[in-house]
Amino acid sequence: MATPPNPSAALEFILQVERFYAGLLLTANLGTDSESSLGGKLLYAGNLDAQARTLLVAANIAGTASLAASTDAAAGKQAIRDGVVDFLVTSLDEALRILKNEIRTRQTVAVCVALVPQVSETDFARQMLERGVLPNLLEQDVAGGSAGASFLGQGARRVEAINPDANQVLLGWSVASAPAQWLPKLDALALDCLSQDCLNSESNPTAGAARRWLRLAPRYLGRMAQGLRLLRCSENFAANFLKGVREQVESEEIGVPVNLRLSRKGRSEQYSFAPPSARTR
Repeated sequence: MATPPNPSAALEFILQVERFYAGLLLTANLGTDSESSLGGKLLYAGNLDAQARTLLVAANIAGTASLAASTDAAAGKQAIRDGVVDFLVTSLDEALRILKNEIRTRQTVAVCVALVPQVSETDFARQMLERGVLPNLLEQDVAGGSAGASFLGQGARRVEAINPDANQVLLGWSVASAPAQWLPKLDALALDCLSQDCLNSESNPTAGAARRWLRLAPRYLGRMAQGLRLLRCSENFAANFLKGVREQVESEEIGVPVNLRLSRKGRSEQYSFAPPSARTR
């Protein structure tokens, strides 16, 4: 997937990844009270279209092994450039050689098979069935096809995007400059807030999933996120994080202006904190 052309596209992309991330955790029955991963599981995402790419990014964050197929060579190469997939191969055999080892060691990997024109995605799914390749998880459109029905009949589970919890708020943050330097400091602050007593795994059942998201989403969202961080969180977390950002900017531990947006139930609040030295220029 090419870099989103505007902030709105980046925002929608991240939100869709987050929904699939929540869906993966729910489908795999991991729960959200610890930083469990989907290591050792195989997701089949089907045709490498926009939805599948979004799902693959979520799967990378969740820690599973993933397989996709594409008749569009350019799409496969773009997915490699964007970090959506790790390997672009030309056959199921090549894909399985990579996947078997990574699944055995519970590592995260995403593989796409570039199909020749005379082989459709449906044909490829049949090849998987003939070879006895049984995914644990299926993209929802794949699950609706004939091959998908066979996979489901053998124990695979459909992955769907999960709608947000109405009791949570959406918090986003960005910096005015040098995101590679300053965003990790804000991410560390967010992780520290999640470790506080009021947001530990006993009082906040989503803390573990949030920690994993904070640690790994920046890596796998890559340039598609355009320097923007998003986290679905509680009101308590949002208040603690805003307080921490204000204090670190005022003390110039964070040396650039920070912009934050807090959204809840159809309304948004904007916050901007600037270091004292920036305000006097």
